[in-house]
Amino acid sequence: METESEPYVRLATLRQLHQVVAELNTARSLADTLQTVVDGIVVGLGYELACVNLVRPDGDLVVAAFAGDPAAEALITGRVGSRASWERRLTMGESWDGLRFIPHTEGWVLLEDDVPQWHTDGPDPRFADEWHPEDRLYAPMYASGGELLGVISVDRPRNGRRPGAWGREALQMYAFQAAIAISNARLRANMQRALVRLEREQQALRASEESFRQAFEYAPSGMAIAEMGGDQHGRLLRTNDALCRLLGRPASVLRRYSFSDLVHPEDIGTLLRTSAEGGRAELRLGRRDGTYVWVSLRNSVVADAADGPRFLLTHVEDIEERKRHELQLAHRASHDSLTGLPNSAELRSRLGARLCRRPQSVRATAVEALDAAYEGHGAHGGNGAHGAHGAHAGHGAYAGGAVEAGGAVGEHGFRPDAYPEPFDYTGAPVVPAPGAPGVPGPGGPGTGPGPYDHHVHTVAPASDIDDGTKGLAVLFCDLDGFKSINDRFGHHTGDAVLIEVARRLTTGVRDGDTVARLGGDEFVVLADGLGAADAADLAVRLRNAIIPPIRVDGRAVRVGASFGIGWASCGMSADEVLRSADQRMYIEKRSRSKAHRRAG
Repeated sequence: METESEPYVRLATLRQLHQVVAELNTARSLADTLQTVVDGIVVGLGYELACVNLVRPDGDLVVAAFAGDPAAEALITGRVGSRASWERRLTMGESWDGLRFIPHTEGWVLLEDDVPQWHTDGPDPRFADEWHPEDRLYAPMYASGGELLGVISVDRPRNGRRPGAWGREALQMYAFQAAIAISNARLRANMQRALVRLEREQQALRASEESFRQAFEYAPSGMAIAEMGGDQHGRLLRTNDALCRLLGRPASVLRRYSFSDLVHPEDIGTLLRTSAEGGRAELRLGRRDGTYVWVSLRNSVVADAADGPRFLLTHVEDIEERKRHELQLAHRASHDSLTGLPNSAELRSRLGARLCRRPQSVRATAVEALDAAYEGHGAHGGNGAHGAHGAHAGHGAYAGGAVEAGGAVGEHGFRPDAYPEPFDYTGAPVVPAPGAPGVPGPGGPGTGPGPYDHHVHTVAPASDIDDGTKGLAVLFCDLDGFKSINDRFGHHTGDAVLIEVARRLTTGVRDGDTVARLGGDEFVVLADGLGAADAADLAVRLRNAIIPPIRVDGRAVRVGASFGIGWASCGMSADEVLRSADQRMYIEKRSRSKAHRRAG
């Protein structure tokens, strides 16, 4: 029987302990480390049975490794004991420094708890330190932070005795080293899992990037990635082949531009109002040949990394064909199908856009009040006063003496907007309407302009005598002799005559004027910025342009034209303006003999 106090025993135990601890550090996986722990106890520390109960994430302990008895290993490996039962065991019996020994005289109460155990019956000890089969010796293992990692359980010392001081210290030292080895094995396992997960994520990212690249490059519609933020905000970083083909520019050239460089000048506001995330817009982009193509833009923001730069992904769809159809439909709805001129509805729309509900008389009497206020300062100049209040400046050759409202200086040396107060027809000061310049709106100061501010009021000349007033002339044209042509030669000839008349009328007016067909043989011309004499001269020129013969299918036919000149004025409706011009046309038609009217 060996005596533990003998030096050679201690030396042999140290050699064995050193060897098994060295083997702990050679194990790679957590399972290998746990099995090495229990094998080292059986081989190096002199116990026949050993197992490791490892703490699970839920706190309970599972038998993770067993050594010494294959039958017992098969029976209890993988079974679980509750944390409460183990805490009870670690507080019972005798404390041997870092170990816990429960003699068989106390351990019988543990036979019915849920901790997996393997034991055999045996006789009572023959001497004081003899090992009994129901004795229990546990070596708890703790992490560096004091957290319980698991418990080593040993049984059946080969010398048949309870371990002495040196044996206890050796088991305690071994449990400490085993805890380090298990912690390191767990750390390695976590690192390996993290590396595997990272590799999978990288593979998935590479696959996703490749999928995105292929979807981006080979998309049938245009795609672009633009920079967000910084000095290069909006610059195109990447474009696909479809966008390059659409704009007729190579990708290397497009990288010098942003969409704001390519957009049509009239659409720049639409582009700037389009939000980055989920924004949609329809606008025109410039091609290499100088033409523009209608496209639909759809934006989305793509983050490069968690805190990295963000990019703008824009999908560009060619909608040129759809826009062409839309414009054709809109043109058909607003234009005459035979002559291509604006139809009655479009004429009324354009005319109504120039008119407001403020009566002309209010504005006219205000001018008269100003004229009275200027008496004594010299002769009244018509272009100065009426131009400041009524004429619409800048309308081509016929604008004549129109001046910019509120900005010009009249012939008297006064600024019209400098007069302190406007007057109504009684000569009394007029209280400005809420919202007028310098006057609070209906909601108080700063609420905005009233209903007539920022509107250039349309004013008609006072009479057919040219007093210098410029206005919106409405020339109502009715063809003379057209019905007889229709009756004699058929509708085909009549249609050809209408088409030619429309062409001659369009050729005889300025670019900004409107020539519309009301229906039948009736046409209307809107010419802005004309005086009474200008309108009369225009009517004569147009009548003379219509009179020359029109050749249809080798046959020459002639029509005449009667013109009535009306004037658009705020306070009138479009129908009232047209009715006034129509009435003047009939007056003019009746004033000429039938022989002079008929030209066909």
